[in-house]
Amino acid sequence: MESRKELPPRRSRKPRPPNAFTSTLGVAILLATLFTAWTPTSFFASNLQEQMRLLLTPQAGPNTVTTPQPQLRIGIVAGHTGNDSGAVCFDENGQPDLTEVEVNLNIATLVQEKLVAKGYQVDLLNEFDTRLSGYRAVALVSIHNDSCEYINDEATGFKVAASLETRDVNRAQRLTACMTDRYQQVTGMTFHSGSITADMTEYHAFSEIDPNTITAIIETGFLNLDRDILTNQTDRVAEGVTQGILCFINNESVLPTTLPTTP
Repeated sequence: MESRKELPPRRSRKPRPPNAFTSTLGVAILLATLFTAWTPTSFFASNLQEQMRLLLTPQAGPNTVTTPQPQLRIGIVAGHTGNDSGAVCFDENGQPDLTEVEVNLNIATLVQEKLVAKGYQVDLLNEFDTRLSGYRAVALVSIHNDSCEYINDEATGFKVAASLETRDVNRAQRLTACMTDRYQQVTGMTFHSGSITADMTEYHAFSEIDPNTITAIIETGFLNLDRDILTNQTDRVAEGVTQGILCFINNESVLPTTLPTTP
């Protein structure tokens, strides 16, 4: 994606044999780069040898044909898709006029498109997709929404949760922190932590995928009080989810701000 700049011509110099100090310094810098720079796929042990090989390989010349590096994989589950309707909303005449599954799918599809445009390989997955078995990716996020029923005036906002059984608690917490921070910044919605349930923390896909895949589930809003932003500002909602995922993948900083919550 980066353009290659033409370097100014350099004066011809005779090659000099490396002295001991220069060689030692070069190795130290190389090792420091390898073991301190976090990359999204560095938690896969199988990539360590490949990272070392890439660092030790000389830069390709202008006429050298290089092989593109594989894209990072991200999984997006469109909640309830391929299984059931999820929550069903009814109009004033008692007729169904909106389902959770269609809202989830609209948001998930936009998130996929946005991440693909950034150069990532993104799988759009059904609720009980067969591909979830042993699924391996940098991250997997499942998108859902809450009830169509009016509960009270506080039943508004979003929720994010990670698996209680994750092997990597630090990265799981980082993903949820990124999702929470960026989603709130983009949408302006409040974090409704008080209604996170076992259906979220024990979400079925968490136990089906490869244990090294970092996961989160987000309910992007309540289909009653948040219906307008979910259906009429869907791109904004999808952007909030996308920015949360990118925050995690790019190891961006998450400011330690206090998030407003509702019961």
